Amino acid sequence: MIRSMTGFGRAQIAAEDYNITVEIRSVNHKYSEFYIRLPRTYSFLEEKVKALLATEISRGKVECSVQIESVADDSVVISVNEPLAAGYVNALADIAERFDLKNDLSALSLAKFSDVLSVTKAPVDEDELWEKVSVAVSQALNEFVGMRIAEGEKLKADVLSRATTILENVEYIEKRSPETVKAYSEKLLERIKTVLGDNNVQIDEARILTEAAIYADKVAVAEETVRLRSHFDQLNSMLTSNAAIGRKIDFLVQEMNREANTIGSKAQDVDIARHVIDIKAEIEKIREQIQNIE
Repeated sequence: MIRSMTGFGRAQIAAEDYNITVEIRSVNHKYSEFYIRLPRTYSFLEEKVKALLATEISRGKVECSVQIESVADDSVVISVNEPLAAGYVNALADIAERFDLKNDLSALSLAKFSDVLSVTKAPVDEDELWEKVSVAVSQALNEFVGMRIAEGEKLKADVLSRATTILENVEYIEKRSPETVKAYSEKLLERIKTVLGDNNVQIDEARILTEAAIYADKVAVAEETVRLRSHFDQLNSMLTSNAAIGRKIDFLVQEMNREANTIGSKAQDVDIARHVIDIKAEIEKIREQIQNIE
């Protein structure tokens, strides 16, 4: 099944020590690009998140936001710089004694002095944290992929509908092309008769047949229509594939457009020219749609 390159997925889990929220979104891009947003403290998880996303995403510009909130009681460690605190106590006692001041130092006022207290994060068990984060990322990724698949099915239906319209036009051209040769032969014969008038001059039918054959060869589009049909067979096969096919279809559509241009350049018939225009219009719409396919 085909997938769109646009998608969104979100997951939130409440683990024993962490609340984790993951959001994944993507837009069209020629290649694959991953942008991971993590709290600086947990930046060591970035490559693991990328690797997990890459298992399901082969194309598109992907942004993944991972929010991690620690809720454990021991997630923060507050330390006292005892030598520095003692230094402040002694210095303040000396000041009070020397200048005959009241020494009203309290623990609260002492704690306000620079670097007496330091706040640090408790050591993180990286493997344990990744186990929890990977669950949240996987859940968001499943939702994200599901949306891509749903959008992909809509794209597939639209492309196949346009392909059907194109093949109907191709069928008309295949039927109409021999008629143009017949019409040319008849017009040629009529012109000759007009030029000769009522003179009893023998008309060289072999020459007329030769001219008709030359014209038929000039305007023949059978090879182009056969290749065009072959391209649509390939397109149908690709649209049932489970692989990433966006770039392949892009190349295939270029080939379709080339065949349509060739038919248009050969056409010496107004009706055929109109159908060629319709074919090219539908191919262009397909080209626009496949820009969204992974």
